[in-house]
Amino acid sequence: MTTITPLNGGYPATHPAAAPGGPEMARFVQMFDSLAANVTRVLHGKDAVVRAALACVMAEGHLLIEDVPGVGKTSLARAICKSVNLTWNRVQFTPDLLPSDITGVTVFDQATSTFSFRPGPVFANIVLGDEINRASPKTQSALLEVMQEQTVSTDAAVYPVPRPFVVIATQNPIDLEGTYVLPEAQLDRFLMRLSVGYPSLQAEAEVLRTERDAPSVERLSPVMDRDDLLGMIDFVKRAVEVAAPIEHYIVAICARTREMPEVRLGVSPRGGLALLRAARVMAATAGRPFVTPDDVQTMALPTLTHRVVLRPDAEIQGRTPAEVVSRAVQAVPVPRAVLR
Repeated sequence: MTTITPLNGGYPATHPAAAPGGPEMARFVQMFDSLAANVTRVLHGKDAVVRAALACVMAEGHLLIEDVPGVGKTSLARAICKSVNLTWNRVQFTPDLLPSDITGVTVFDQATSTFSFRPGPVFANIVLGDEINRASPKTQSALLEVMQEQTVSTDAAVYPVPRPFVVIATQNPIDLEGTYVLPEAQLDRFLMRLSVGYPSLQAEAEVLRTERDAPSVERLSPVMDRDDLLGMIDFVKRAVEVAAPIEHYIVAICARTREMPEVRLGVSPRGGLALLRAARVMAATAGRPFVTPDDVQTMALPTLTHRVVLRPDAEIQGRTPAEVVSRAVQAVPVPRAVLR
């Protein structure tokens, strides 16, 4: 991946975004680092994955963690939930799970002779969906509305879910028996898809050495509350600027994926928005009030790869969506002078 260091972050010296982030930006960086450090107490040797996952939460987006069993997918999701003092629910997806088991159900109250809505586990700030691809397509589709619009419609009534609302789902891409592939419409609603990967030999040895004394997820203490998290989310939206050339750069990368001959379905406009939001958070974690091409390149793979669908002949040849996104990033000229 190309490393770009624009002069003044791509802004002229007189531009207000060229100035340092100030004390509010420093506080954001400190709180983000504290949150990341708390999560890495459970997930050893995966600092980059943890920071990317937290960036997804700060962008108020949904996260899909896809990897083989035993590498810490669920531990990562639970550690994020436990590190912030807000409401969260866990749903174990199984083939017999019904849509109402997630969204809620309307019941008749004999005492008052009225119908009342009993909210399901989706009415929480963070919803942890474990093995999401084991639920039937009908149950999976129950999440489509709430993941996009943050509302649940049932019996001609619309119920909003609390803010922030983040779905953190896990799935195993290897075991295909008893699973249902997530449709493109649902994959597109996840802002990021991350793979934890096996730890390094040193990190794995550290896990074994500290097995008795290492803090478990249950013993993690929250390092911030709901208001702190909302303040950080809103700060990124308010304080981090995106210059027009950066916006065109993101659009060009997404459009490039649609033009490649081996691609059946390229990145949607929603994918471009996801990349923009993730890049904005990455800029803030670096203490910068502006987005650079480096931020876009860093977030391109986790935000765009799961939105690319290859043609069957390309899959037979061993092509991958990650390769397509990487080639698209390399093919689009990098804006050197980012002026508004």
